[in-house]
Amino acid sequence: RYTINTVDPFYLAEKDYYDEIGPEIENLDLQYASAVLDSPFRAELEQALSPILLRSMELQRRSMSPGIVDDMVEENKLVSEYAQLMAGMLFPFRGEQLPRPMLMKYARSADRATRRECYEVLGTTLAAHSEQLDGIFDRLVHVRDRMARKMGYENFIELGYCRMERMCYDVQAVQTFRENIVRDIVPVVSRLRLENAKRLGIDTFRLYDNEVFTPGGDPTPCGKEALFAAAQKMYDGMGDVPGTFFRMMCQNEAFDVDARPNKWGGGYCTEFVKYHQPFILANFNGTSGDVDVLTHEAGHAFADFIASQTVAVRALSCPTMEGAETHSMSMEFLTAPWHHLFFGELTDKYELSHAEDALLFIPYGCLVDHFQEEVYRHPEMTPEERNQKWLELEGRYRPYINFDGLPFYGRGAGWQRQLHIYLYPFYYIDYCMAQVMSLQFYALSLEDREKAWEKYMAFVRQGGTKTFVDLAHSVDLR
Repeated sequence: RYTINTVDPFYLAEKDYYDEIGPEIENLDLQYASAVLDSPFRAELEQALSPILLRSMELQRRSMSPGIVDDMVEENKLVSEYAQLMAGMLFPFRGEQLPRPMLMKYARSADRATRRECYEVLGTTLAAHSEQLDGIFDRLVHVRDRMARKMGYENFIELGYCRMERMCYDVQAVQTFRENIVRDIVPVVSRLRLENAKRLGIDTFRLYDNEVFTPGGDPTPCGKEALFAAAQKMYDGMGDVPGTFFRMMCQNEAFDVDARPNKWGGGYCTEFVKYHQPFILANFNGTSGDVDVLTHEAGHAFADFIASQTVAVRALSCPTMEGAETHSMSMEFLTAPWHHLFFGELTDKYELSHAEDALLFIPYGCLVDHFQEEVYRHPEMTPEERNQKWLELEGRYRPYINFDGLPFYGRGAGWQRQLHIYLYPFYYIDYCMAQVMSLQFYALSLEDREKAWEKYMAFVRQGGTKTFVDLAHSVDLR
């Protein structure tokens, strides 16, 4: 309810209460986890429940302490302050005051001058809030660093990894992954983007050209009502189980997809556990992104729908986040045979833009992760030093983009519109790993769609009963 309207006074007060009391509840959870872990019957519990569940509790114990409760309350309040600031921000564009999701539909315009105007308005408005954005983040970095040091860590990085329940890889493995992306994928993406610039007749590829893939503008889908009807037809075509799932979602009105002021600016899927009911929030803006977000979040919801029936221990119904994002990002591709229902004769253009966008996302996701690692390794950095570090890393991961002359972005502040950096530290490399998984599912589906779907279902049915790496290997993916 709070994300549906972040200025609703009742739910705003409820959110403030959760910010205050949440860490106390986490401390009770910690006591519960410790009782299980320190039990003389631990071996029997592990056998009856799952070794993974107890490993999760171990990480919970390593990420929480009664001594940091006050710091966690402060962190929660800062996170809420950022979320409300971004949700309430309006952008003046051609006589209208637009929330950010509605402004960003112009970032995909076929007209280059319109795209530039969109990014100038975006940058100018964000720059007007620079002092607030810098101040919130500075306080977040320091409170997180303080918590880590109180718990005996050198810095927040290790605590952040414990929070994300990294069970099967560490910081060094992620660094190697990012290096491989720079070596293998950045040159491919750079070549594709510059080839695309030639197709579009662009000499110098700038940030406001990065959302467009095909001459004449990217394809737009049918309207909202037709889109949901097409989605039902699509999931019916995929089988009885997906069809039943999506029908249930529609009948129970488990969506809020209209963009409006003061609504949470991103998209997510959550669940009302008591009712085994997923819920999806999105911000439709009339671009192909509406189909992306619907199939993406429906991938999360579908996985929850399946795991609630196949995983005995409820706490293990969802894997860690890179596994969960594999559910959603793969669904974007496995629905491909039905994309014509949304795009008609423009389907080929959508397929090209969607696949290329998936590939070019991976270096950007690594950029976000690398930036966070640098920030928490050097919490003493000033706002200007952080911006310079972002620009330096942009040159490594997205060398094809020119930021010159753009307000906000030109000085390296573009990271401030990425809500994960503020709200969910170290939750972003997960998307990169999941995208690598999704592209494997997609490649297999082009050879044998039925086999790809069987492997996807085998992955989903296991929920979080294995580590991410073991889940991948269980369906013969890398």
